[in-house]
Formats: sequence, C-alpha cells, structure tokens
Amino acid sequence: MTTSSPSSRLQKGFLKYQHVFVFLAPLLFVVGVYTAAPTPADAGTGYWFEYWWLCIAFVTGATIVNTVGISGSALFVPFLIFIFPLLAGETLTPETLVKVGLISESFGLSSSALAFIQYGLVDRRLALSLVLGSVPFVIAGALLSFVIPEPLFHALLGIALLAASYLLFKADLGHEEPGAAGDSDPEVSADGGDATLPDDDNKLGPAGVETADDGAVTRVDRDGNDYGYTRGGYLERFANYSIGGVFQGLAGFGVGELGIISMLRTEVPVRVAIGTNHIVVATTAVLASLVHVFGGGLVPGAHSIDLASTPWNMVVWTVPATVTGGQIAPYVSTALDTGTIKKFVGGLFAVIAVALFLMATGGV
Repeated sequence: MTTSSPSSRLQKGFLKYQHVFVFLAPLLFVVGVYTAAPTPADAGTGYWFEYWWLCIAFVTGATIVNTVGISGSALFVPFLIFIFPLLAGETLTPETLVKVGLISESFGLSSSALAFIQYGLVDRRLALSLVLGSVPFVIAGALLSFVIPEPLFHALLGIALLAASYLLFKADLGHEEPGAAGDSDPEVSADGGDATLPDDDNKLGPAGVETADDGAVTRVDRDGNDYGYTRGGYLERFANYSIGGVFQGLAGFGVGELGIISMLRTEVPVRVAIGTNHIVVATTAVLASLVHVFGGGLVPGAHSIDLASTPWNMVVWTVPATVTGGQIAPYVSTALDTGTIKKFVGGLFAVIAVALFLMATGGV
C-alpha cells in the first residue's frame, strides 16, 4: 500500500473543500466593498439593494458560460447593453460595462476553474502551453483596445464568432463520449474506480491521468468516467488561441470562444476541453484586466479605469452570482449529452454574433 505525500494530501484536501475557499472570496469582497469602497455619501439600504435582481441574471449567465467554457463577458456585455436598460431604465457607459464585466468575470472564472480541477477535467500541461502562447496576444489586444474604434471591433468579433459557430457544427464530436479508454470488463479498485486506469493520490475519488510513451493520454474524472486523447495539434490551437487572445485583450472575451473550437477539432474530449479552457480564459481575463487598469499610461491619449466611479451596488450582487454559477457549471457539463453541448454552444455563438453586428452598425 502506497502512502500519499504531504503535498498530495494538502492538494487533495484543498480540492475537496475548494468550494469553502471559493465562497469566502466573494464574501470578503462584499465586506470590503461595503466597508472601504468609495461610494456616494448618501449610500443607504436603497443604494445597496437597487440592483439585487442582477444576481438572478448573472447566476444564470455564469452557469451557461462556464458550462460551455467561454468567457463570462460573452453574455454579460450583451446583457448589460440590450437587457439592462429595459429593466433598469438607464444605460451604462462603455467604461462601466468593462468594469462590471471584468470584476464579475474574474471571480466567476476562478470559481469554475477550481470546480473543474476538482472534477479532474483539466489537462494542466495543455493549459500551461495555451496560456503561455496566448499571453503576448492578450497584452497586444488590451493595448489595442485603447485606440481601435468600437464598431470595428464588434464587427470583427462577430465575424470570428460566426466562423467558430460554423466550425463547431461541422466538428465531429464522436470521440468525446467518456469510456473510450476503459476496458469492457474493468477490475474495481478500493476507491470505486477501475484498477486498470490511472488513479492519482492528489485527486478526488478515482480521478487520475496517465500519458503513454506514444503521447496517448488516459484521463479519469472524479466520477470514474475515462477519456482517451492526445495532445497533438499544437499549431492549430496556437492559431486559434492567438487570434482569440487579441479579442480577449480587446474586450475580455474571445479566447474561450475560438480556443475551444481548436481543442474539439484536435480531438480533445469536450468535457476536458471545457475544463482546460477555463484555466486559459481565467488567466487571460485577469491579465487583460490588469492591462486595462494599468496599461492606459502606455498608450498616448488612452483612458484608465477609475475605481471611484465603479457601480459597487451592482458588483456586490454580480460577484457572488458568478461564483455560484461557476460552481454549478461542472455538474451541468457532466450531466449534459455532448451533442446537446455542441448545439447549444454553436447556437449561442451565432446569437452573440448577431448582437455584435447590431452594435457595430448602430442598430441598438
């Protein structure tokens, strides 16, 4: 019998109770905002509860985007542009849209990324290579956001999402069903898994991963579902993630939408692709946020984000909502049929693209 190392036990304990740490973050955020954020002098109960209904919208939106592994702003921004004015009777400035989207997305993506890691659906080696390849393009896109006209950006992203929707519907997802790597008559191990499959000490339940000499990867998630794939296709993924990285820097979404297509086309199982994509999107979203906040001084005549004008009475509801949606997403993702996920994501991309074209042409 093997004994787990202290680091393995620590990692396993963190994953087991990650939801506790995840929900402490928005709690501390809300307390910090309430006690220290620069709010109007007459801020009272009415101020803090003015936008309570955003919690419902953002829980729903965060669950959707995290289930399919795309950036939260892909839904949050269109919602704040098209739906929010109808419900609130007011419109938000582009600067406010960026702030609300980035703050909410950062918490939601981090929450969901940890949940997918807990489920054993993240290929960390693949995620690391994608993050490193995306970084320069995200920075470049964020700096471009200070000078590129918004209508041009919306039109370009709409075209990119329509292309992604088409490629997704054309992609063969037959390789994505779990169980391809297992034996027909498995031997059961002590923790409920298959003794012939990898079972890592630092992962929950029967979860584990093993890479063969020929590059074939066998991955088992927390529920015992196994997936077989390879990490080949780096060039195609690099092309998609570099283009998506530019858009991610421009407006906080794009790398997830375009990147997941390349993973599916290179035969990464859909649930592993979604989980791995969360790491890439979360990391690049934080990086884009930092450049948006501090990069204005690097571009002549650029704007910078003023925290004093942040609508704190909105984000105190949207941040806990996105964290909650991020925790729900892995359960939804593992419960849905892969064909359903494919159709939903493709349709979602097309709808967002239409909305972006309307924004670009001034039709809204």
